Amino acid sequence: MLDFQGLRFRAAFFHSLRSFFVRQQFLEVDTPIRQPLLLPELNIEPLASEGWFLQASPELCMKRMLAAGCSRIFQLCNCFRKGERGRLHLEEFTMLEWYRTSAGYEELMTDCEALLRSLLVDLEVMAPCAVFNETLRVGNRFISLQPPWDRLSVHETFARYSPVSIDQAMAADTFDAILVEYVEPHLGMERPLFLYDYPVELGSLARRKVGNPRLAERFELYINGIELANGFSELTDSREQRQRFEQELAMMDEERRQRSRMPERFLDDLAHLDRAAGIALGVDRLLMLLMGKECVDEVVSFAPADF
Repeated sequence: MLDFQGLRFRAAFFHSLRSFFVRQQFLEVDTPIRQPLLLPELNIEPLASEGWFLQASPELCMKRMLAAGCSRIFQLCNCFRKGERGRLHLEEFTMLEWYRTSAGYEELMTDCEALLRSLLVDLEVMAPCAVFNETLRVGNRFISLQPPWDRLSVHETFARYSPVSIDQAMAADTFDAILVEYVEPHLGMERPLFLYDYPVELGSLARRKVGNPRLAERFELYINGIELANGFSELTDSREQRQRFEQELAMMDEERRQRSRMPERFLDDLAHLDRAAGIALGVDRLLMLLMGKECVDEVVSFAPADF
């Protein structure tokens, strides 16, 4: 359980997040936590709730809001993913998501830089902040948070740090394992880093890159080897999105496939959405770094061990 000082810092952190988006003229929205179906994503195991599901992300509803005419929206909410437990994982965690129309993934990278700079202005003077003069202290190391941050493509990163090429990793279905073991420990160690342009197979909801359809306009933000955010230019072609969902469903085991179904209303709404971009940021992980903690359990009001 957080002590009073920690609770005070967490509250100020949430207030600062909201203030940034209000100043940027984003509309704060809220969506149902419990839903009858979720987007079919193979790598996410949902938590069931009386025949429905607890949301793994507010993405489905927020993108429908974009299609209905919203242009800039954000949400801070609790999300749930079955079996996710560890130093950086909780089955119930806090997510920040924001979406904007007439934008792509590069605008989201700029948003991330501006958001963190805004947070530092608000929080650096508070205890127990691990940041001073736009520098994050991690043990005996220091990470500069001043923009512009580093950017490195997935292909460049694998060529630099992986024992195999990205094509070999994809063919052997070892991309995630190699990313975690060989690549991530090098990312964002001197300043934050955007890892961008993933193989299109690893961006089921992301738009293909203009000029290179084998890649998806997707990025992840890393600080101190920790993945904090996942953003992309939205795939707004409902036909292609249906095909990608069909591929996700085909790879699920029979039990999960029976519990999943095609999100028809989402696909119908997607047909009315033009260029857009969206991002999900792990609030607890970012708070962990700013507070100089080692585990997300240390920055939430109540961790599983507190019960």
